[in-house]
Amino acid sequence: MSHNTSVLSITLNPALDLTGQLEQLKIGKVNSITEANLHPAGKGVNVAKVLAELGAKVTVSGFLGLENASAFEHLFESQGINDEFIRVAGTTRTNVKIVEANGEVSDLNFPGFSVDAADIASFEQKLLELCQHHSYVVFAGSLAKGVSPEQLADWIRLAKAQGCTVLVDTSGAALAAAIKAQPSMIKPNQDELEELFQQQFSSVEAIKQACEDLAKQDIQHIVLSRGEQGSLWLHQQQWLQAQPPKMKVVSTVGAGDTFVASFCWGLLQQFNATEQLNFATAMSALAVAQANVGLPAAEELERVLQQTTITQH
Repeated sequence: MSHNTSVLSITLNPALDLTGQLEQLKIGKVNSITEANLHPAGKGVNVAKVLAELGAKVTVSGFLGLENASAFEHLFESQGINDEFIRVAGTTRTNVKIVEANGEVSDLNFPGFSVDAADIASFEQKLLELCQHHSYVVFAGSLAKGVSPEQLADWIRLAKAQGCTVLVDTSGAALAAAIKAQPSMIKPNQDELEELFQQQFSSVEAIKQACEDLAKQDIQHIVLSRGEQGSLWLHQQQWLQAQPPKMKVVSTVGAGDTFVASFCWGLLQQFNATEQLNFATAMSALAVAQANVGLPAAEELERVLQQTTITQH
């Protein structure tokens, strides 16, 4: 496998996403879903799917419950994704996402399997092996029960020691621990940043100051995702801001994962900074206009790329 275009996408706590659409969610009442689908997901799985569709060579790993692995296996096979997940006893969790007509999404995230010391040792061995054939490693999503934030930090260090560029998209204690391991990229939103600093930010300036403090810990790319306000990216002491056009929101599910995948693709393709942020922002904006995670039509992408503005901040 060629080292330079290959990405290892890791999902430590995958999920089957059951997405249901309805007009308006009424709490405490019977709700009739108008449209539903069940599909394999988890942030790293979504990242892998988008990268594979863009044309990258992708390997997936992490932990997968033995009892309901077939939907995941079918997805990986159909997308030409190399499956190196460690199978563990139990079932991969199901997450329910209720999408209202106005685009609001309510998430009901269920607990999944627990991993034990033997599972962790198997994964670590696998990670060491895979890092030797991949240039980029993405850790995305939450941690399975049994995996500590410190463990995640160790795995980031392990991947870096093998010469890999590590991108991380997680939150809470996992993000705090990951930052100490100095990955190349993190992508918090404002809520996640506030949780990290344990304070509220009332201005963009305060948010930028917090990110600049994080950058001092030798994190090359700090992307702050701001929903429909686009994103801010700090790289080499330069701030770029991206503003996508207003999209008709169908579902925000997977938009952040599409951003991470597209940002990683930009690194693989050696886009310049403006191109890279433009591409990731446009892809992510188009992701909210569709119900499933995947590639938009080329002409749609072209239109949104042209309507996205990138400015130095």
